Amino acid sequence: MTSLILLIVSLLLGLYVLVLRTTLRDLQTDLRVHRAKTSRYIEQITQRKAQLSQTIQHYDYQNSLMMALANSAYDALIVVDDECRVIALNQAAQTLFPAEQPVNQKLIDLTHKTELSMMVDDALINQEVSFEEQMTIDDRHYRVRAQVYRLGEQVFVGLALHDITQLVKLNRARRDMVANISHELRTPIANIRLIIDGLFHEQDKPKRKDTISSLRAIAKETDNLLWLVQEMSDLSMIESGQSIVRLVEQPLEDIVEEAVERMAERSDAHDIQLVRHIPAKLMVLCDRDLIQRVFVNLIHNALKWSPRGDAVTISAVEQGDEVVITVLDNGPGVPPEAVDRIFERFYQVDASRSSGEGSGLGLAICRHIVEAHGGRIWAESNANGGGGRFSFTLLSVPPADDTPPRPNFAL
Repeated sequence: MTSLILLIVSLLLGLYVLVLRTTLRDLQTDLRVHRAKTSRYIEQITQRKAQLSQTIQHYDYQNSLMMALANSAYDALIVVDDECRVIALNQAAQTLFPAEQPVNQKLIDLTHKTELSMMVDDALINQEVSFEEQMTIDDRHYRVRAQVYRLGEQVFVGLALHDITQLVKLNRARRDMVANISHELRTPIANIRLIIDGLFHEQDKPKRKDTISSLRAIAKETDNLLWLVQEMSDLSMIESGQSIVRLVEQPLEDIVEEAVERMAERSDAHDIQLVRHIPAKLMVLCDRDLIQRVFVNLIHNALKWSPRGDAVTISAVEQGDEVVITVLDNGPGVPPEAVDRIFERFYQVDASRSSGEGSGLGLAICRHIVEAHGGRIWAESNANGGGGRFSFTLLSVPPADDTPPRPNFAL
């Protein structure tokens, strides 16, 4: 009996050992599987870490490259957030700020220039538009450009400040030189003209018949020189800001008549009729003397290109809150390629086709004056014929109860 019990116990123990061995084998198998999975996870994590490290190195390189490019630029480059706080800048920009750590500070606190902060605000409001203005910071002149950038939901404004101090000084020196030359030339040329006039009126004309034509040619060239000197002087004064635009209600018809009277001698010399189509009682808001100069220059230009015996037409029509004025001649007109450049200083269309008069300054003066009035000036191409057509706009005078204040502007 005892032996049977021992045999049964021995069998049970054998079965238990067998179960344990099977369980152990299963555990070892699971362990190998988990080890393999863990190894794969570790390998994946290691690969991901290497990829992230490469990505970080790439962006660090790109950032270093961008900063190197930014720091090599002569322009001051600044990036601000939507609260106008500086978040990045290059070395050129750091020289503008007295603070050692300009980052995270308000732009207005660094520059004390409300114009710069207002420019950022305008860029943020009109987020698809870039702005460009000229302003002075610490006695230096800058052309400032603002551009909006987006990174996800964040909005930034990039500012580029280009130092134009030297250019401003050169322009000022050029204007001063032109003004000085004009002043120095005006007196001797005027004296020459007086002497020529005196020669025309002396009593011994019969003895000088052969010289009359020469004297007339000299007189014509002297008048052209006087015109050139006057244009140089006018343009210098306008570009220097010394000329003030005083807007006053004016009858347009009177301004045109005065300009026509001033050009009567020249139009007679060219045998050209000056035709006016100006509505009576049409009132405009302008500086009378300056706008009369625009008419004189446009008429002078039309006479230069018109064939002898022809006519130059001056017309005006009211369109909404402005008046469109046109000076039309029957000359060769403005070539299409010259339309965009015709109002540039010293630019001239083929001079061989004109009467030879003019300096290339008259239309530039017209543009300055009209734009200072808040108007527009343009030339139309002669692609379909029709001669030269120059038009500009002035503010029309509204009814008396709606008349706005009359500001003064500096050209």
